[in-house]
Amino acid sequence: MALSKLIIASLLASLLLLHFVDADQSAHAQTQGSLLQQIDCNGACAARCRLSSRPRLCQRACGTCCRRCNCVPPGTAGNQEVCPCYASLTTHGGKRKCP
Repeated sequence: MALSKLIIASLLASLLLLHFVDADQSAHAQTQGSLLQQIDCNGACAARCRLSSRPRLCQRACGTCCRRCNCVPPGTAGNQEVCPCYASLTTHGGKRKCP
């Protein structure tokens, strides 16, 4: 009898814990969705690539990186520490993909 009460109590506690974890994840997902807004990749990449010697190639690569990372570093070069995802993308040859 005592064993069955213990099993029922632990089962209820587990269900309660799962409910709280699920509620926390739902709240976290809603918060993340409202904070992460898509940036204008075309405008950001046009600004990033405006001084490039090969603007079409620069904008194509920048656009791919922007869509994947939702971030473009400020300025026309450097500043990649602002967007770690943008800085970490590489080509098959191991060179940086993003201008």
